[in-house]
Amino acid sequence: MTVLLSTDLPFPIFRRGKVRDVYDLGRQLLIVATDRISAFDCVMPEGIPDKGRILTAVAAYWFAATSDLVPNHFRGNPGWPEALAPHRQALEGRAVIVEKTRPLPVECVVRGYLAGSGWKEYQAGGAVCGVPLPAGLRLADRLPEPIFTPATKAEEGHDENISFERMAAIVGGDLASRLRDLSLALYQRGAELAARRGILLADTKFEFGLSDSGELILIDEALTPDSSRYWLADSWAPGQNPPSLDKQYLRDYLETLPDWNKQPPAPHLPDAVVAGIRSRYLDLASRFGVNL
Repeated sequence: MTVLLSTDLPFPIFRRGKVRDVYDLGRQLLIVATDRISAFDCVMPEGIPDKGRILTAVAAYWFAATSDLVPNHFRGNPGWPEALAPHRQALEGRAVIVEKTRPLPVECVVRGYLAGSGWKEYQAGGAVCGVPLPAGLRLADRLPEPIFTPATKAEEGHDENISFERMAAIVGGDLASRLRDLSLALYQRGAELAARRGILLADTKFEFGLSDSGELILIDEALTPDSSRYWLADSWAPGQNPPSLDKQYLRDYLETLPDWNKQPPAPHLPDAVVAGIRSRYLDLASRFGVNL
């Protein structure tokens, strides 16, 4: 199976992220989801076959499933520029044209369960991003209610968890409150739909932007296995990390490597790990009726 690790299209580059190559089409953007995968803010040398198509299809599902809660940057396919014709085969299923916005400099994280960096913060001080939690919680415990825990968006290096108060200082109090309320509503919708398919949405992150008219819009991706933590409901048990259908499988493998310090260059991935990641992403997609 082939993988797409990079693109070189005849348009000005807007941004190259860890996974997506974004091109400037004027009032719109062309977003191409490659097969790159990252962990601990490092891009792995190997790609995951079909990953970009899986992410694009899953995000499209969620944009449609949440459009009544908040507008998103995907406004339907307005037609492909003629200059893209020679590249259509490579881009099929992994590229979308979206409205250009002004991205907000924060990530909107919602946690329904205690895991990842939230678990580490809780162990250190009984709170996550300044949100106090009851004593005695275990790894993977369901929280009394979902909590909003924003983070900064770092151009390089690691994102940083921040308090709601610091977020309000960055974007303004009114906008911070809107972002919190929308994020919690989006998480609730995602958790409800996931539960019907035998999976738990442990946590997720959203990104938002402002249109030219000042409208708040959901951008980037939504509720994909790259941006979310999905657990198999029938295997969930507090006190241990449940089997997941997301990037945790990759993180768990990397944690077993004694000689990698989580700094570039990232280590090569064995074929079995690549296949394991791909099968989990495909499993998640199929549960939402997304088939490649």
